[in-house]
Amino acid sequence: MTAITAASRLTRLRNLAVTGLVTTGAAAAALTLTPATAHAAETPKAAPAIASKAADPAGAKGAANNLDGWIKQSLTIMKAKGIPGTYEGLHRNIMRESSGNPNAQNNYDVNAKNGTPSKGLLQVIDPTFKAFHVAGTANSSTDPVANITAAANYAAHRYGSIDNVNSAY
Repeated sequence: MTAITAASRLTRLRNLAVTGLVTTGAAAAALTLTPATAHAAETPKAAPAIASKAADPAGAKGAANNLDGWIKQSLTIMKAKGIPGTYEGLHRNIMRESSGNPNAQNNYDVNAKNGTPSKGLLQVIDPTFKAFHVAGTANSSTDPVANITAAANYAAHRYGSIDNVNSAY
């Protein structure tokens, strides 16, 4: 009877060990797959909903004044201007770059040290914003729609589409 009890305990212990490894492995994979945003952008204040000052050339009026609405407004402008990109590609990059905070500003990287910090939802520096600004959007790198659209325009020229960007760009 003692041998059965010992064997039973050993089996139970093995099952617990395997369960623990699976759980730990899943947690490690989740941490590995989670975008690192801790150093990507400084967020000095909570992100208030900011009204986009972008023009509405293609009928995106009525879009919500939040991340979803800004992405949809940008996609409307991008489509009208022939700039490739999808909602998923924009959203994925925004979440990695700023966690959806339109006021995010990186004050730590080489750009910031050179006096041109990355700003906004897609962390665009002012020279890049000026070079890839899209007519019909606000002339401000911190305007959510203008920031998204200029960054997507830059990514289209450099990588073919914002959808092809999977890391800092």
